[in-house]
Amino acid sequence: MRVIEAGSLTLEPQIAAHADEMFVVLSDPAIYEYENEPPPSLEWLHARFAKLETRRSADGHEQWLNWVIRVPTSELIGYVQATVRGEGRAAIAYVLSSAYWGRNLGRQAVEAMICELVEHYEVRSLYAVLKRENLRSMRLLERLGFSVAAPEQQLTHQVEPGEVLMRRESQRT
Repeated sequence: MRVIEAGSLTLEPQIAAHADEMFVVLSDPAIYEYENEPPPSLEWLHARFAKLETRRSADGHEQWLNWVIRVPTSELIGYVQATVRGEGRAAIAYVLSSAYWGRNLGRQAVEAMICELVEHYEVRSLYAVLKRENLRSMRLLERLGFSVAAPEQQLTHQVEPGEVLMRRESQRT
């Protein structure tokens, strides 16, 4: 994995040493309005990040690519991640501290990650699953060229009630 420069942002490959700073970011209750929950402890987050440092699932079929997002003040403000699967497919996710919402930084970070996935990991199909009520995230994905997946794809990906699968096909630039 490489460091990615994205305008004023730097995406750094996530490592266990980022856990201390990210614990503060991930303790922001606003980011859990629609799903998930904060890490239960700093120790748990260290262990989670150490596991993700392997960059591979236990069976070796998935690549785990995780970057933390750093702003010019050196502060970490969130992360972007991709699970790269066979046949050029990747599921993406992202979290940004609510203090940085509405500044176009989420879009900038996700767009940079997508470019990296297309150019260096041969990803062509991108997917994201989100809660239907999460309109902020849906708008971000739509601005990046994602659209709601067809009903049969929703079934194939086992999308739960109240969730939506969005997808984007990318061409190599």
